[in-house]
Amino acid sequence: MARKKIALVGGGQIGGNLALYAAQRELGDVVIYDIPEKEGLVKGKALDIAEQLPVDGCDATLVGASSLDAIANADVVIVTAGIPRKPGMSREDLLRINLGIIEIVAHGVKSHAPRAFCIIITNPLDSMVYAFQKASGLPHNKVCGMAGVLDAARYRAFVAMELGISVKDVQALVLGGHGPSMVPISRLATAGGVPVTELIPADRLKAIEDRTREAGTEIVKLYGTGSAFFSPAMSAIAMAESYLKDQKRVLPCAAYCTGQYAIRDLYVGVPAVIGANGIERILEVKLTAEEAAALKKTVDAVQQSVNEVNMS
Repeated sequence: MARKKIALVGGGQIGGNLALYAAQRELGDVVIYDIPEKEGLVKGKALDIAEQLPVDGCDATLVGASSLDAIANADVVIVTAGIPRKPGMSREDLLRINLGIIEIVAHGVKSHAPRAFCIIITNPLDSMVYAFQKASGLPHNKVCGMAGVLDAARYRAFVAMELGISVKDVQALVLGGHGPSMVPISRLATAGGVPVTELIPADRLKAIEDRTREAGTEIVKLYGTGSAFFSPAMSAIAMAESYLKDQKRVLPCAAYCTGQYAIRDLYVGVPAVIGANGIERILEVKLTAEEAAALKKTVDAVQQSVNEVNMS
């Protein structure tokens, strides 16, 4: 059976780690695409990773390319193209810069890989997913954004740190936009099946929620230049793997809502089943009045960002 093909549009820090993780998990052969000015960089990363695989004991072919033709017939396309957020830069500042880039990429994917499952990582994520689907015309179930997997992972990591336990035993759900208005649903978070609300004092739990909302900004400040790249890459790989292997994992991501959670015609972070048909369905949980109000606030923020896309 022929190997699957994974195309990475953007060869920066996230793109390089995506290529490494995909190869190590043997998800398929990998193409790293970037603009001609970065051709040497992506070819170097592809070769560097290829030279590591004999040590890992993994099989995959990796190539770097500066022409979008190289992504032809890809099974999965993961888009990181765009500039990263810098200290002092809001996600809204990014929109104006990255919108033009994402539209060019969308047309390229439509031309060369129209049947691919597309995962968008470019920020501001929720509006970039919307813009990509609008420009490409690809089916909504084949376009999504990497958001909730990362946001939930950050929440889980902070809970595990607080309790001094394995992250494997912490489960959590984060809804809404990928940004400071996201909604961690703490009452559903568990540690080994035990509600974290019974293990962590309310004030500490609120601090963890706040840290989760600002986790991306925290890393931007620590790095000084650039933004997170290890954790976003692994989050997107989990989504790609679920699609390629038809795992039907429940992964929170920016999925297109058609009335779920009273959200319509927007890409917003919700728990979704990802399988061979892409986003196969969205799971709904009954929210408290407070949670519903918080979710409406984040949806309103996403809508405002999308309005800017539509006016551009």
